[in-house]
Amino acid sequence: MIEDEFNKLVNNIINCNRCPELISYIRSVALKKKKQYKDWDYWGKPVPPYGDLNAELVVLGLAPAAHGGNRTGRMFTGDHSGNFLVKTLHKFGFANQPYSIDKNDGLKLINSYLTASIKCAPPKNKPTKDELKNCSIYLLKEFKLLKKCKCVLILGRTAYDNFFELFEKIYGFKVKKPKFQHGLIVKYEHSPYIVLSYHPSKQNTQTKRLTQNMFDDIFNKILQILKVN
Repeated sequence: MIEDEFNKLVNNIINCNRCPELISYIRSVALKKKKQYKDWDYWGKPVPPYGDLNAELVVLGLAPAAHGGNRTGRMFTGDHSGNFLVKTLHKFGFANQPYSIDKNDGLKLINSYLTASIKCAPPKNKPTKDELKNCSIYLLKEFKLLKKCKCVLILGRTAYDNFFELFEKIYGFKVKKPKFQHGLIVKYEHSPYIVLSYHPSKQNTQTKRLTQNMFDDIFNKILQILKVN
């Protein structure tokens, strides 16, 4: 069953040690902590994906945040990016609530699934090519399991580069990588729709590179895609 395969995958991710330097880094962050989270028992392990295994919408980010997912143990949880994303998912019917605080906050995703290119929080949010390659085995398995996916929303350039690096292995055919552009939608004959967006990072949203209206426009397009396909 798909649930059994997914549970096995989650277990493999949590116990992964393919990148010893990354594991050392996330453990050190969990020990040092951030002052405002000094009373937290940090997760400090690779962070598994989360959501509906029958989802039509798959959201692909870069990595857990050092004091977000690496603290809470859930993807897009406990940091600015997660708050911005989940608030928008709720607004468009993909989540039961507009916040993502910790694993026990009651969040349930609806027809959506959250994952990242790399499952460990990398220093300065910049994973190496080798780290992305090591972690790609998990992302490939995820896409094999997500058989009902109709739309992949890719957040940010690094996730976009990594996704197209793996494209042939996921879908079985080569494509020429399109130029990254916020709001771009591409569709190939035997693939889901692929939607590109700037990452909802604190830097991008505070500088207005990505506004709420811009992100809402992305999700309006996604709703239209799912409605007609």
